Amino acid sequence: MHRRAFLAGLAGGALSMRALAAAKTNFVFILADDFGWRDLGCYGNPYFATPNIDRLASQGARFTNAYAACPVCSPTRASIMTGKFPARTGVTDWIPGRQSDPKGPVITPHTANELKLSETTIAERLKPAGYRSASIGKWHLGGEGYLPTDQGFDVNIGGNQSGSPPRSPKPYFGPFELPNLKAGPGEFLTERLTQAAEGFIAQNKANPFLVYLAHYTVHIPLGARDADVERHREKAKGRYNPVYAAMVESLDESVGGVLEEIDRAGVADRTMVVFFSDNGGLRYEGKSRQPVTDNSPLRAGKGHLYEGGIREPLIVRYPGVVKPGSVIDTPVCSVDVYPTFCDVAGVKPGDVDGVSLLPLLRGGRLRPRPLFWHYPHYSNQGGEPGSAIREGDWKLIEFLSDGRRELFNLKDDIGEKVNLVEARPDIARKLSAELDAWRKKAGAIMPAKNPNADPNWPGFQLTGDQKPTPPAR
Repeated sequence: MHRRAFLAGLAGGALSMRALAAAKTNFVFILADDFGWRDLGCYGNPYFATPNIDRLASQGARFTNAYAACPVCSPTRASIMTGKFPARTGVTDWIPGRQSDPKGPVITPHTANELKLSETTIAERLKPAGYRSASIGKWHLGGEGYLPTDQGFDVNIGGNQSGSPPRSPKPYFGPFELPNLKAGPGEFLTERLTQAAEGFIAQNKANPFLVYLAHYTVHIPLGARDADVERHREKAKGRYNPVYAAMVESLDESVGGVLEEIDRAGVADRTMVVFFSDNGGLRYEGKSRQPVTDNSPLRAGKGHLYEGGIREPLIVRYPGVVKPGSVIDTPVCSVDVYPTFCDVAGVKPGDVDGVSLLPLLRGGRLRPRPLFWHYPHYSNQGGEPGSAIREGDWKLIEFLSDGRRELFNLKDDIGEKVNLVEARPDIARKLSAELDAWRKKAGAIMPAKNPNADPNWPGFQLTGDQKPTPPAR
């Protein structure tokens, strides 16, 4: 550019720092907790009203084969923060995890109690590019010394070491106190977190920003506004949980409020909005086994490596890039969020396992690749220690307590009802070899055989749910 033209551009503000900042894409990442794949109208739920999230899907792309990196919360959250599979971060179970049964067949490993400070989070990666960042809501990646503001975020509102909503006489309602968030009697947690996100957007509209809005909703203990619960109780007629339905709709209201604030701030055309969940829907609550949500046609739910435990709703709105109403069937994972944000922001992601989804968002393709899971723990929903791989339409689960394997063709059998491990031994051997090689490369910690195992051990003593029942051999 000629120097005179360059100076004219500066004088006109075209290349001013403010204009350059305005040209950067903002990121609003909304993470639901324990949210099922079919809990949204746009994913086929006939009972829950989710007009705001459905509208978000109509304005962007809806993914049908999106996955959490783990069937429980903390590991997936670590994967979002780092772009790495949980086996590499050491956070492989919800923090602080659960103890092994002293009489069980294997001794399950300990999970890390925090995300290491040596990891470079997405907030830290974007900061040199001029981004201000806020973590609002559930953190569950460590306590004092490991909170969001210790991991690169400029602001932490409501996040601490806990994985559950704050204790109060009525779940999700004040009085309670979280970091930088104090709620009085009757104040609704989901609403307060939404207001915090709206405030941060309004205050930072002149510079690029990252909002990580991680709701506690719809995690147990279930709680919602009485009027909304009663409205659903009248029409549920035993077909669904009315409290859960009201919680889903409060989450939808939150998304609507955030979208309205993005419009008010005048930054909608340069803001990528992402909606996702940390693991599959919770099926049962408490010792009464009260049904929470239905993940069908997917099998099982939270705590399981079956599809109901790891397949998630993923919606991305990116004006000018994503064709409105797009449906993307390519398998993707939570580890892909980090490199995608980096790609859009124009920064290098560093050492990550994920890939940028920008080619898909532009209507193109990704190079085929396998996805991996490693969950060497028992869950309180009946899940067993296991590892899994998905490559194309094929998925293999290897259970780590006894080595049994289950192979499914997800294109033909989304409900994982037919184990093809004996019918297709060639596919099973190939995937097993790839899974084993990946575990070794990732440094995955494996359960150890228990020398004190009880041969008559009936199953892991689960809290608030049934004991796992091994499939017929």
